[in-house]
Parts: sequence; C-alpha cells; structure tokens
Amino acid sequence: MLKEDYYIILGIEKSASPAEIKKAYRKKAIKYHPDKNPDDKTAEEKFKKAAEAYEILGNADKKARYDQFGHSAFEGGQGGGFGGGGMNMDDIFSQFGDIFGGAFGGGGGFSGFGGGGQSRGGVRVKGSNLRIRVKLTLEEIVNGVEKKVKVKRLVKAKGVTYKTCSTCNGQGQVTRVTNTILGRMQTATTCPTCQGAGQMIDHRPSGSNAQGLIEKEESVSIKIPPGVVDGVQLKVSGKGNEAPGNSISGDLLVVIQEIPHDKLKREGNNLHYDMYVSIPDAVLGESMEIDTLTGKVRIKIEAGTQSGKILRLRGKGLPSLEGYGKGDLLIHVNVWTPKDLSKDQKAFFESMKDDEHFAPIPTHSDKSFFEKVKDMFS
Repeated sequence: MLKEDYYIILGIEKSASPAEIKKAYRKKAIKYHPDKNPDDKTAEEKFKKAAEAYEILGNADKKARYDQFGHSAFEGGQGGGFGGGGMNMDDIFSQFGDIFGGAFGGGGGFSGFGGGGQSRGGVRVKGSNLRIRVKLTLEEIVNGVEKKVKVKRLVKAKGVTYKTCSTCNGQGQVTRVTNTILGRMQTATTCPTCQGAGQMIDHRPSGSNAQGLIEKEESVSIKIPPGVVDGVQLKVSGKGNEAPGNSISGDLLVVIQEIPHDKLKREGNNLHYDMYVSIPDAVLGESMEIDTLTGKVRIKIEAGTQSGKILRLRGKGLPSLEGYGKGDLLIHVNVWTPKDLSKDQKAFFESMKDDEHFAPIPTHSDKSFFEKVKDMFS
C-alpha cells in the first residue's frame, strides 16, 4: 500500500522552515487530538499520521533522507519513522508532548487514552537506543535481504517490581515554590529520585542492576530493502534497551556498510565494469561473456573497437531505493597492450608501423574521453 506524502499530511511545502513544520503539526494534532474527538477512529488515525509525518520532517537528518529517497529510506521491515508499523499513543505522547504547551492539561500533559497513554504531568521513560553495523554485498543489495543478528540488550529482570515514587508521588517531576521580590515563583523540575519515570524499584532480583535490568542476547531479524546505500540508517523499533518501570523500549539503529565488489564499482544506482580486450579482439571483433549481479551476459565487441569505448547495459545496475526503476551497467572497454613480445611478434608490429591502416586518424564519431564521460552522465 502506498503511503501518503508527509508534506501533504501536514499541508506544507517542501521549502517549509522548521518553525513552519512544527506549527503545521501542532495545528493538525490539536484538531485531531483524542481529547477533542473521543471514540473517533478516523480522527485517531489522522492524529497518528500527523505525528509520524512530524517525526520525520521535524528532524533535519531524516527530512533530508526523506526528500532524497521518499518513504523507502525508512523501510526494510523496521526502517524508520516509527518502524513502518505505525505509531501508538505512547510514542506520540512521550516524544511530542511539549508541542502542545497547555492545550490539553497542565504542563502540556495528555489525558490517558486507550489505557496506554501517560498520566497528566508524568512521563514515559524510553530506554536507550542501540546501534549496530550490518555489512552487505552488492549481490544482497540488488535484491534486498533479510539478516538475523545477535543483539545484547538490557531487559527487565524476571520478578522485578516497581512502586510509585515517594518523592514525586508518580508525577515524574517535583514543584518548588520560592519567594522573590516579584512574589512567589513556582518551578517544576524532573524528579531527582526516579529521573522522571514516576516509579522506583521495589524488588530487585539477584543479578540485575540498580534499575532491575539484566543483559540478554536476542536474535533480531532485519528486512533490508533493495537499493540501500552505504551509511543509510534503518530502525527496528522497540529492540533497543528497556527502561525501568512503565517504560518504552529504545530502538535498534542499523547502519548499512557496503562491502566493495572485486569487479564492479558503484556510482549511485549505476555500476561500472572494466573490460580488457586484446588487440586482435579489438581489431577483428569478438563476443565475450561477463558476470553481472543478476547472472552472466554476453557482450559483442565490434570490429575496430577503440580503447575507452563505453557500452551501456540498461537496467543492469542497482534498483532505486524508492522503487523507481534501476540503474545501468556501464562497461569500459580497455584495449590491452602486451608488454613482453617475442622476436617474431616485434617484427610483425615493426612491419605495421608504416601501414596506413594502423595510423591513428580519429573522426568526429571517435569521441574524446571527456565527451564520453559527458555522454555517460547525460
């Protein structure tokens, strides 16, 4: 199913500034907020879509990737935004609660929603993210691949229990009142006891850390889409470290590392291949077979082929990350000049030195190297 454009969801142009993006999201989120639209599934869906759009466009790095690759930049099973699986209210309230100011409850808090929302004034602590690198060959990139990796993450120990923080009474923050020359001033800060979670450990099982967490190795499956590029970061939601209490798990960030190919060089979605042919094959013509990422192909070398000629095989490159077609395979023909010749071979070439057929007489059709490069990128 095609996903709706994030700019359309928020009703803004691509050139919108960060302030304009934030303003557009706040307008949409307030309009479709669950407190204003109780039991309205349509409004709830629009509320989630607006938050997902803002999660991408409100982040400069993610916005740049989205502008270049579209939704495909965040796919691969758990690629981005919110892992491709949509947002839930806990995600929205924990990450974007500050956007609303006092529009829905004191201090920007939200009322409970669907049994999973945060309480007014409280917060949902999110566990820390984990980052790993996954190496891929061009053969894996051309078709996409599913990788299983071992990840060590912090999880709640079996039998751990938590209780309401006695310092903040579960609010996650403490309020202090000070007297100034202007009168009494009230300030709210994160609770120093529970660090904003609203809960503190009650029973800590043996072997767990001070927060009741233990390290556990898990197998995680990552679906990587075709056409990914070196350095692209995918996200597997909820597979990072857990946090204590009623928390949200962090994410697993997967950085793609491309393994260089021994014969092919990548340039965007195009591939380059250096083909070496002998002088007799270049003069007389020949049919040669080469390996590509999708199988063997036979290349015809025309008689009289010049060194530096570029042959283009359309659609034999890498797929676009957005799914819009494929790049090309560009074959660079290099005529191989032998270095060690026998006495008879040297005599043969000596006899050809004054032959007019061996004299270099380029015509208009024999383009220079720079013209060939220009044509290649046109």
